[in-house]
Amino acid sequence: MCLILIAYRGHPGYELMIAANRDEFHERPTAPLGFWDETPQVLAGRDLQEGGTWMGIAGAGRFAAITNYRDPCQVKSGAPSRGRLVRDFLQGSQPATCYLEQLRPTTDRYNGFNLLLADETGLYYHTNQTGEIRALTPGWYGLSNHLLDTPWPKLQRGLRLLRDQLEQQSSPTPNDLLKVLTDRQVAPDADLPQTGVPLEWERWLSPIFIDAPGYGTRSSTALLVGNSGKAHIVEITWADGSRREFHLDWRA
Repeated sequence: MCLILIAYRGHPGYELMIAANRDEFHERPTAPLGFWDETPQVLAGRDLQEGGTWMGIAGAGRFAAITNYRDPCQVKSGAPSRGRLVRDFLQGSQPATCYLEQLRPTTDRYNGFNLLLADETGLYYHTNQTGEIRALTPGWYGLSNHLLDTPWPKLQRGLRLLRDQLEQQSSPTPNDLLKVLTDRQVAPDADLPQTGVPLEWERWLSPIFIDAPGYGTRSSTALLVGNSGKAHIVEITWADGSRREFHLDWRA
């Protein structure tokens, strides 16, 4: 993922709401959102190049998502796939805190990442940039390609648009979240972060929805989990406009 907007117990009646865009090179092979044959409790898309995933849910209230931390100077050749961290959590049964504590001593092998995990005990954030493991309190959060809640223009704009959408709705739908994810406003140069890529790329990467040469927003996902544990998840794949939609009991 490259943008994750989070309302964690931030709206009456809902445990968790996620609006997320996956940005990736167009040539990277991908399978859309679906249940996995080898572990049918996992509902996620799939990176067919490395076998991992960027975001998904599973039974017993499990959720996981990852973003890359953008710093070209830190890139390690031959580092293991970060998408496997999401896959392994969703396919396993370890509590989120145990999983993160066991992972933490090995995270320097990976290129930079931010990891969000949820289970029945709560929602957690971890990054290998600081080693932090943080239990999130109820509220609104944004995550892109820097640390949690770094005030990048796309993140601030996305959270503002999401709050505006949800505060108008007593019973929000996935379409309310997906609407936010199609915003293409480019940030002014003065507001762009300096992440080590050329200025032209900082501009291309600054909107919520990215459309750059050979790279961009491949899919958008909206997840709503009610206080009852009923989940509604929708993914739109932009290459063909296809829509995949699932209803399930998240805690079962």
